[in-house]
Amino acid sequence: MNVFLPDGSEMALPEGATGRTLAEAIGPRLAKAALGVTINGTTRDLDTPLSEGDQVAVVTAQSEEGLSLLRHSASHVMAEAVTKVFPGTKVAIGPSIKDGFYYDFDFPEPISETDLARFEEEIGRSVKAAHPFQRREVSREQALQLFAGEPYKVELIRDLPEGATISIYQHGDFTDLCRGPHVPDTSRIGAVKVLSTAGAYWRGRSDNPMLTRIYGTAFPSKKDLEEHLERLEMARQRDHRKLGRELDLFSFHDEAPGFPFFHPKGMVVINTLLDYWRKEHAVAGYQEIKTPIILDRALWEQSGHWDNYKDNMYFTKIDEMDFAVKPMNCPGGILVYKSAQHSYREFPLRMAELGLVHRHEMSGVLHGLFRVRAFTQDDAHLYCLPEQVEDEVLGVIDLVRRMYRTFGFEKVHLELSTRPAKSIGSAEMWEKAEASLAGALARTGLDYQLNPGDGAFYGPKIDFHIEDVMGRTWQCATCQLDFAMPERFSLEYIGVDNQRHAPVMLHRTVLGSIERFLGIIIEHYGGAFPAWLAPVQVTIIPIADRHADYAREVAGVLQVAGLRVEVDERAESVGRKIRDNEVSKVPFMLVVGDKEEAARTAAVRSHGKGDLGAMSLDVVAATLAEQCRTPEVQG
Repeated sequence: MNVFLPDGSEMALPEGATGRTLAEAIGPRLAKAALGVTINGTTRDLDTPLSEGDQVAVVTAQSEEGLSLLRHSASHVMAEAVTKVFPGTKVAIGPSIKDGFYYDFDFPEPISETDLARFEEEIGRSVKAAHPFQRREVSREQALQLFAGEPYKVELIRDLPEGATISIYQHGDFTDLCRGPHVPDTSRIGAVKVLSTAGAYWRGRSDNPMLTRIYGTAFPSKKDLEEHLERLEMARQRDHRKLGRELDLFSFHDEAPGFPFFHPKGMVVINTLLDYWRKEHAVAGYQEIKTPIILDRALWEQSGHWDNYKDNMYFTKIDEMDFAVKPMNCPGGILVYKSAQHSYREFPLRMAELGLVHRHEMSGVLHGLFRVRAFTQDDAHLYCLPEQVEDEVLGVIDLVRRMYRTFGFEKVHLELSTRPAKSIGSAEMWEKAEASLAGALARTGLDYQLNPGDGAFYGPKIDFHIEDVMGRTWQCATCQLDFAMPERFSLEYIGVDNQRHAPVMLHRTVLGSIERFLGIIIEHYGGAFPAWLAPVQVTIIPIADRHADYAREVAGVLQVAGLRVEVDERAESVGRKIRDNEVSKVPFMLVVGDKEEAARTAAVRSHGKGDLGAMSLDVVAATLAEQCRTPEVQG
């Protein structure tokens, strides 16, 4: 029989060939690395039989599919280990997740963090034993009998539709209800780390029993695992929630779950960031608008949000009329456009808004500044002629890349998503729109990923993904063509022919949620902001109380130079003050005592670099003002 490989080539295999046969036919190295096989887009066990004409690919640990396979198998081995250490434990579910896996258990007695090491030891024994994963299909009656003592498995079995295939996997003495697939045997799991525990309601419903969720991760080698654990520790140290408290930037309170409270230092960072945002947008030809937070229900019905988004909206009544707190800025921005008649001579028309939006998120998904219920979105709506679309998209790409470079994000990955199966607008309209976006991308010379069929129903889009210092990617900016809103709101302009036409409309964000972006840059910089963005740029440390007046005089000189300055007059030693300001990640410290006061100088220290020596006040002011200068805006 013949099968087709990922490169399109054809390979002849004997009848009855499996994924393992395929790997062996390609070569011994691949056969050794093979964990599974993808058949016509679905990942299966390595020993799954192949059929004539199948599209096939061997799965190894070098792919996301392979890592997911490996981690799913690791979750089974962890369940085996847990039930051996704590007999009588009831098992629930155990999937692979991003960067790891978990399994939910109902323990007969509470467990402690020290038990995690015991689980790891037992996992190690199972991995060393190289138990094969054996798949078997059973009837519903057989499955119910097999898992008679496991109430959570019994519930899952009973919920399966009539005629559904029920499969089980066994390795060693442990058997689990599972669709699969799995690695060939437990030795292929590699290195496993049991990480943490948490509470989790069975099936995510609060009226169900609370189970113990145990998280873990697995990698093909100990080296890969150690590198991952180092990244996890780095992420823990850089966690924006931890640094937000330590640096006195923001807090959260039970009186307003999911709504951040920004402290004075946090507001300095946000306002500095937004000042820069406004300068960039002014130079790029944007006009800033501001629209109300609360808008009439009829508007949300017209925009489509009422039907498609109301579960995530907040509502109120005013004068017996229904209103909603806006979850998005678009409808308000459109009303600004409609408030006047427009001519083609005004185009392109770029309107930007730093709009406060509210979204009703479930408490379980709230996560620091990354997922909140109120945030400022840096939306813009661009109205233009069809022949202007490509240039406008190119302008958005340039603005996004320029601003990201300012914040230290050099690596930007772009994705173009095209027409989905369900969409509005003609094929010709979509072809022209997609060509405009692709043309703008081509003019940048940048590589991009094409996602066929992944656009919104109302237009194609470009998404921008930035990579932080820990190698994580974040989608913040987007540029979206919209065929729906101009039609829903009857948007018009007077064309060169003196007739009314619908404008082309682009939605665009650069930073996205300002609060989320702040969380990203806190973690990217580990709290040590670039000097221009730091809430306190210079701390002046008097050696003794008698030097406080001179310290305040120095502060005045620096403030005149435009610097954000504090004087540390606490009754602490100089060493303690220096250490505390290092921990607070203040970019510069000036130490002043008798010698400095007499010479009209200051001893300068830089965060992370140490002593830079003594400088005269005018040199200090000029040098630090240059170091802390807001990046220049270039059109």
